[in-house]
Amino acid sequence: MTQASEPPPRPPSVDAVARSLAGSGLPHPLRVDAARAAVARGAPELAGEEIELARARLLQPVVNATGVLLHTNLGRSPLEASQPPSYTNLELDLTTGRRGSRRDHVGSLLARAAGAEAALVVNNGAAALLVVLAALAAGRPTAVSRGELIEIGGGFRLPEIMALSGSRLLEVGTTNRTRVDDYRNAAPEAALLLKVHTSNYRIEGFTATTGVAELAPLGPPVVVDLGSGLLDAACPWLADGPPAWLASEPAVRQTLDAGAALVTFSGDKLLGGPQAGIVAGRRDLIDACASHPLYRVARPGGLVLAALQDVALAYLDRRAHELPFWRMATAPLSGLRERAEAIAGSVAGAEAVTCSSVAGGGALPGVDIPSWGLALPGDHRDPLRAAPRPIIARVQHGDTLLDLRTVAPEDDPAVAAALAAVAG
Repeated sequence: MTQASEPPPRPPSVDAVARSLAGSGLPHPLRVDAARAAVARGAPELAGEEIELARARLLQPVVNATGVLLHTNLGRSPLEASQPPSYTNLELDLTTGRRGSRRDHVGSLLARAAGAEAALVVNNGAAALLVVLAALAAGRPTAVSRGELIEIGGGFRLPEIMALSGSRLLEVGTTNRTRVDDYRNAAPEAALLLKVHTSNYRIEGFTATTGVAELAPLGPPVVVDLGSGLLDAACPWLADGPPAWLASEPAVRQTLDAGAALVTFSGDKLLGGPQAGIVAGRRDLIDACASHPLYRVARPGGLVLAALQDVALAYLDRRAHELPFWRMATAPLSGLRERAEAIAGSVAGAEAVTCSSVAGGGALPGVDIPSWGLALPGDHRDPLRAAPRPIIARVQHGDTLLDLRTVAPEDDPAVAAALAAVAG
């Protein structure tokens, strides 16, 4: 007589597995999801792995050791901002007690800092250009050089933005050469003459471009999409003036001085602020943009405006060198070398090395910024990302490279600990 085989043990309940994850610190619904995923895999003992995967999907601070100052995947420009749990006068005029405008706070400060009559803030750089085109050129042509029909990361393609705005694209010139006569021939029918800073690529060789000063007398308002957002080529907020790697970067103030009617740029690139799009220039054109329905769709909230106000005040007070982006971008090589050697001395196998940083974020293509960092043989990016404070590094010549220009000095202990764990 054969004996019946024992039935397989029943897996633990999802609820029991979820309760075992109480020490994770994550909310119960996320623990339940992790427990359910582990049980479905037939491995409830891996629920801890599932909850860590859930934690990795949360927005959290990381250490940027890539050497890319404006790393789009890491939020571009780092910014320290806080706001007390309080109401603000976002749309209240404190002098009259009547309803005010959210345009009035940071807009006037940015205009003053840029040397413009007025400025308008929206939620990102693409929205800034979209609002301008929709408000000033809907149903009419906008002339753009064929060499400036850009595409940037995230699928921003200028022809598509123009189509969305309702303005008709009027291509002028050729890919490599666009002369003033090309714009002059288009001026009678064009609502705007649009110049776009090709901040993420270069066209070299047999080329010709037309400057803003040549376009300004042609009639239609000249709009310049600078994108990168350098406020002033003289960098008066830096004691030593502009660094050499900024030599070819156009700036907002000088572009307006050359005759541009409007300039659009990002808040989270070379400006060093939060994600935002800024339009600066003639007051009448700014007012037309602000009265368009798209502005209400694209306008930012109070948190962004408060953070951007702090940034604008720092520029006006010549304190912009204190912004995290400018601190990192202008950190002296001697200090970076000293930090790299100190960390390398505490981690077996790590070596202090020279390296090159880049601006990133679609700015300054092909421009390297000298730096110092740490090299560890092999590819250790995965375990570094899994550190208590995730560290994002890059691999170069078979070594894991951590560029200290984009690492805040206060994060050096976390870098040293993570490297020691990997090396050990």
